[in-house]
Amino acid sequence: MTRPGQFASDNYSGICPEALEYMLLANEGDAEAYGEDEWTRKACDEFRRLFETDCDVFFAFNGTAANSLALASLCQSYHSVIAHQTSHVETDECGAPEFFSNGSKLLLGDGAEGKLSPESIAELACKRTDIHYPKPKVISITQATEQGTVYTIDELRAIKDVADRYQLKIHMDGARFANACISLGKSPAELSWKQGVDVLCFSGTKNGMAIGEAIVFFDKQLAEDFSYRIKQAGQLASKMRFLSAPWLGMLKTGAWEKNAKHANQCATYLAERLCEIPGVSLLRPCEANAVFVVLPEQVIVKLREQGWRIYTFIGAGGARFVCSWNSDKARIDQLISDIKQLMAK
Repeated sequence: MTRPGQFASDNYSGICPEALEYMLLANEGDAEAYGEDEWTRKACDEFRRLFETDCDVFFAFNGTAANSLALASLCQSYHSVIAHQTSHVETDECGAPEFFSNGSKLLLGDGAEGKLSPESIAELACKRTDIHYPKPKVISITQATEQGTVYTIDELRAIKDVADRYQLKIHMDGARFANACISLGKSPAELSWKQGVDVLCFSGTKNGMAIGEAIVFFDKQLAEDFSYRIKQAGQLASKMRFLSAPWLGMLKTGAWEKNAKHANQCATYLAERLCEIPGVSLLRPCEANAVFVVLPEQVIVKLREQGWRIYTFIGAGGARFVCSWNSDKARIDQLISDIKQLMAK
């Protein structure tokens, strides 16, 4: 059954044609299991081409596993991870980072618009140095952030300076990494290892795939025995080609870039149209594919009654709308029309 487009999350969207095509191609005949197949090998090589460096690449089913296992590889149980208080690893992973690291503590910092500030990182890194406190080991940043904003190159460099000063590793939660690249007009390399990122979790799901996240280690020493972590966590797909082949389709065809560009453009259009409605204002800048807007509670209730799905738990005081690879301008106009009518009552 075909359902009308929604804007609650980019997880609502289906599979883009390029990812689906390569999944079907991988379905022709048999292939080696557990990642020994040619599709997985070619996908890993394509990541190395995209990032312009030799890196180790692993595949997991979802972002929770990708982030949690990556952080566990950077930490011992007595270490801690510095993250923004609104980060996904803190608010939406159900304790998975702590679980998979056998207890590494999350230290929560702050910063404007969902971005972890260098000052906050330094404060947490220096808060205590005695043996009774978990030793800071990793900085985890989300690009783009949970609040729809994007770390600039200068901001990433400032975080790298702090990381170097206190000998901290950098993990990047790239749930919407492709959208951040498009927003800044920078290459994946420029937004990752060239700014000191040690490991990146690159989301395919939100970019147009059915399932699948890529865990990219730029510091290959940190990936030692990571395949065992993948297996132990139940993330080793026996038919791995169906996780990796869609990635090959996304990267070889440039769909990752095209999809993110479309989603960002739709979000910009949505934000501009919303700002034209009297009484409606943006909660924060629209820099990627998410729009945070202030709406009266009664309007949100009525929109839900009309069939619109809306998230309000992310970013207190507002509603979130997210555009994806298949967002439709006509459907955006319908949402705008419904909001405009409700605001006029």
